[in-house]
Amino acid sequence: MVRASGAALCVRKPFRRASAPAARRSGHRVREGSCAWTSTSCYDPNGLLEQALPLDREPYLSLVKAVLAWSGPEPVLQPRDYEQIALQLTGHARAVAGDVRCRCATLPRDSEMRALTEVVLGEAERRLSARPQATVVCVQHLARLVRALYEHLDHLKAAERSAPATTAP
Repeated sequence: MVRASGAALCVRKPFRRASAPAARRSGHRVREGSCAWTSTSCYDPNGLLEQALPLDREPYLSLVKAVLAWSGPEPVLQPRDYEQIALQLTGHARAVAGDVRCRCATLPRDSEMRALTEVVLGEAERRLSARPQATVVCVQHLARLVRALYEHLDHLKAAERSAPATTAP
């Protein structure tokens, strides 16, 4: 199945299907008709899919607040839970960074806000390029990154709202 939206293209294709008894013998759970047998690949060079979907901010900010409230390096959760939280925060940080990047592209080349935004995005890319670890420290670093990206996004939105007021006669 192929869906196109502007210049974005999503293709859903089946994986190579193993027989259900063979999959069960190898330890995999099998449900006929489930999404375990398909994959979706998206080609979206212009970021049109990201722009169309608003960010679900509140649940992630609640998660950030909870993660930053942990005190001490001792494990509170199982390592797999830290890994899952790190993956959630990494994915959301990438989405917020994409939104920041789109807003940055609209700023004038010589503006101070654009230079600062490019520095923030460079730091975010550097942090997100590392594989997340299943530790309290790593999860808290990712939570701080998400919080910083949202703060910068808010600054960019405020600058957009005030820009037309300052340029009008």
